[in-house]
Order: sequence, then structure tokens, then C-alpha cells
Amino acid sequence: MKLSLIFFLMVSLASFSQKGKAKLPSYFGFQFRPVFPTQFIGDPELKLEKEGFHTNLSQKTGYAFGATVRAGLTKLIAIETGINYTHRNFNMEMGYTDSNSFASNDWTFIEYDIPVNALFYIQLAEQWYMNASPGAAITFKPTDIKAFHQPGGHHYYSQRGLVNRKTGLDINANIGFEFRTEKNGFFYLGGSGRVPFTPLFTLISDYTYQGNAIRMYGDVDGSFLAIDFKYFFPIVQNKGVQMNKGPIEQ
Repeated sequence: MKLSLIFFLMVSLASFSQKGKAKLPSYFGFQFRPVFPTQFIGDPELKLEKEGFHTNLSQKTGYAFGATVRAGLTKLIAIETGINYTHRNFNMEMGYTDSNSFASNDWTFIEYDIPVNALFYIQLAEQWYMNASPGAAITFKPTDIKAFHQPGGHHYYSQRGLVNRKTGLDINANIGFEFRTEKNGFFYLGGSGRVPFTPLFTLISDYTYQGNAIRMYGDVDGSFLAIDFKYFFPIVQNKGVQMNKGPIEQ
């Protein structure tokens, strides 16, 4: 609810900023991106080991999608914002060295974000543009995640992904190419990177055997690279007789 309110406030501010001067078009669209954790800008794997107890958490390919709004400031500069849902996948493996006890499971972690980027265009041809957009993203992580395992005997494993702060801030950057058509809208293909200022969550890993307990902690990095697919709807001009402006609009 809070994310939706912020999003609509941003759209309203972008529209209000164009009043009183020559209007530049604003566009609404949607985007989809596969999310790839990578060691180039972060650490996609967390390994913990203590007294023979080991835990490995590996981040796998995920995805994100959402709505996006682009508000023009000049012919070659715009502000782009939106609201996105990010679905991350993890694989967890744990075991104890001096036993045959072993367990594994898959985790899903959900995050929402509102990016605010400054978008700069370079026109390559009549309908082709290249653009780059640095900025930041406000993030929201709604819930913790947890898992429990008892593979056999008196061996007992417990893992928890603890969200230390529900909201956060990430550095966000994109670069890509788009093909613009008047009737069919804009088609965009590019790449992006995301680096958070704080860990995605803290992993707490526990192992218990006949009353003996071992606990380990580790921070999970949420950095990723992505391939971005975006589509912006064309601006449709109303046909026929237009309604006269009311006294407030004049």
C-alpha cells in the first residue's frame, strides 16, 4: 500500500512539473527482466562452517516485472520511475561432517521496489535511440523466510532468513536501446545492475544433535545483473469533438 502511494505521488509530480511550459509526452508501459546473481558486482554464494557444521546458500536465476512511467523533461532527458516485483530463488545445502546427515531445500524471497532514474537519450537513427539511466531504488521486503529439516535420527536443522530492515535503498543503473514507433509504441532491450546499500537478509543457520547446538550467521548479498525488456504504449489522440475545458483547467 505504501509503495503504491509513493508511486502515484511520483507520477502526479511528474505531470505537475510540466504545467506552465511546453508539454513533453509521458509514457506508460511495463517491463520484465530475468535476474542473474553474479560475482562481478556481488557475491551470489554464502558459505558458513563451524565445528563441522556447514551451510551453503546459493542464489539462482530469478525474475522481476512491473509497471514503468517515463516523464519527459527535455527532448533527450527524462525521469523514469515505476513499481516492480522481484522474485529471487535460492538453493540451501547443509550437513554435518562427522555424520551422514545432510539436507537441502529451495528458498524463494520476495522484494518490491520503486526505482527513480534520470534517463539520457542518444538518437542513433530516425526511430532508434540509445539511453542510459543512473538512479536509486526504494526497496521493501515484506517477510522473513525460514526452513526446518529433520533428515533422520536426532539431527535437526533450522535456517532463517531474517530481514533486518523492511525498507532499503539500492543503487540502480541501466543501459540499452529502443525502437520507437508512433502507432505501436516503444520497444526496449537493455541491461541493468543493482547494488544494495545493506544486505538482502541475514542467514541464521542452526544445527542440533542430542541437545548440542551450533549456530552460524551470515549476510546475504542482493546484488544482481539483469536483462531488461520494456514496452511503452503509444500515445492515442482522441478523435471527434473534444470536451471544453472546465473553469479549473482554463
